[in-house]
Amino acid sequence: MAKPVDRVCLCWQRRGREKIDRQAIAVAMSVAMASPQPLLLRHLAKVAITFGIFLLLSPVSITSADDDISHHGSAPKSPSCDNTLRLVKVKIWVDGAESSVLGGLTARFGGSLPTEAKDGARFPAVFTNPSNCCSNSSSKLSGFIALSIRGDCDFMTKAEFAESGGAAGLLVINDGEELLEMSCREDHVSNITIPIVMISKSGGGAIEKFMTSSKKVELLLYSPNRPIVDFSVVFLWLMAVGTIVCASLWSEFTGSKKNDERYNELSPKESSNAGTVQDDAEDEVVDISAKSAIVFVISASTFLVLLYLFMSSWFVWLLIVLFCIGGIEGMHSCIVALILRKWRNSGDKKVNLPLLGEISVLSIVVLLFCLVFSIVWAAKRKESYSWVGQDILGVCLMITILQLARLPNIKVATVLLCCAFIYDIFWVFLSPLIFHDSVMIAVARGDNSGGESIPMLLRVPRTFDPWGGYDMIGFGDILFPGLLVSFAFRYDKANKKGVLNGYFLWLTIGYGFGLFFTYLGLYLMDGHGQPALLYLVPCTLGFAVILGAARRELKHLWNYGEESSQSKENAAEA
Repeated sequence: MAKPVDRVCLCWQRRGREKIDRQAIAVAMSVAMASPQPLLLRHLAKVAITFGIFLLLSPVSITSADDDISHHGSAPKSPSCDNTLRLVKVKIWVDGAESSVLGGLTARFGGSLPTEAKDGARFPAVFTNPSNCCSNSSSKLSGFIALSIRGDCDFMTKAEFAESGGAAGLLVINDGEELLEMSCREDHVSNITIPIVMISKSGGGAIEKFMTSSKKVELLLYSPNRPIVDFSVVFLWLMAVGTIVCASLWSEFTGSKKNDERYNELSPKESSNAGTVQDDAEDEVVDISAKSAIVFVISASTFLVLLYLFMSSWFVWLLIVLFCIGGIEGMHSCIVALILRKWRNSGDKKVNLPLLGEISVLSIVVLLFCLVFSIVWAAKRKESYSWVGQDILGVCLMITILQLARLPNIKVATVLLCCAFIYDIFWVFLSPLIFHDSVMIAVARGDNSGGESIPMLLRVPRTFDPWGGYDMIGFGDILFPGLLVSFAFRYDKANKKGVLNGYFLWLTIGYGFGLFFTYLGLYLMDGHGQPALLYLVPCTLGFAVILGAARRELKHLWNYGEESSQSKENAAEA
């Protein structure tokens, strides 16, 4: 149910008076210095962070059930035309041998299908003549499952001619790969008793290929029940909440402050000017500015529309490459930090390499491992097990970003999360009023992407669902609330608050409930993609504001850090 991250603001504002170009260098260097890395990796880090932040604007920010069902307008309602839409399995036998299984979708009218294959019956398949089934067929339909192409007349007309010819069922072949809702005519009572099912264009092509080879093709239709809750939802919930908690506690767990000196020793020597930027990046906190929320809305919306209008396989491949670069950087940073926490002297051994200078062996080995890991994932990304590698790279990247980017107070959090809230709702629910399609769902679905899928999401296969597929959540639905939860942890620590009288625990619980409400909304809306921030923002930001007001600490939370920041600027000017 995802959702696909998707949207992290491009404009990060550091405390101080540096120019934007120096900002970008400092941001990239601050990530690169999170672990002892070679110069080459620093350049990769600059590319990953500069372009990766923009990459994370990608629109798979919804939690989606990955079902390709299109609902066009409001279907006329009547007692005879109000069937529940159900996914259908179409089992194929060719010359008596079981061949393959296709997916389909029932109509709002017509007869029902068994839920088990053993309760269904096999019927031979035949194409209607004419192929659109808009008039009586010259082909024998009695005792056959009829196949017709979509178009030239409405679905009920096709069904009436198929049933009048004695067909046992009707398969309508769509002119695209999506499965459309088939409804009744206005003010019409349906008397259709045979099952009516739509299949995709490629599915119809596969059946036609068998039949044109003079082979006997038999079909069996059934519609298995889907579980209300799959294990994948629970695992995805744990992974999303765990990523935020892990990122918030990361600096405490790895003890990065204690290792700053060692990291500096292990890093290659650069010019004095670069060293100054490095020190600034390490010592200063990188904050997101309130003004950057406006840039976020404009940048994310522009990029989303470009993806929608010009989506192609090469565009998705560009995102895959950027995701791999960011994933390598994030994974390298996390692994090195964990190793140095356990074995503090493991980075002491260094070698001199041409052009790169003195580099720690540990950093080289970890970099090569991460590079191979990322390349293998990219090469095998369409395999059934590729979700494991994608999730590992994604979690490491998000942990790294949440160490780099920080919210300074609740005021900035309110601006940023409210903008993200509006962005999510508009592009999922309101964009059809302009584009006649939900732009975010269309991009998340990968329309016109040549079979490629956008990688900026966590996904888990549905293990107990007979239809398979994936539940997913976009990076943005973890990063945006994660910024607020991480701020809560730092605030509690700085103000010496306990677990119960602080904010970190309660916002983490709020985020968990927000995800639960997202999945509940997904279930109640029959799998229609949900803007997760619609539920997550009220359950995190809303709860933080209410809790702060109840404790009479909202003013302190709202302006937190501004006085110290102002004093630092005054001291710098002096």
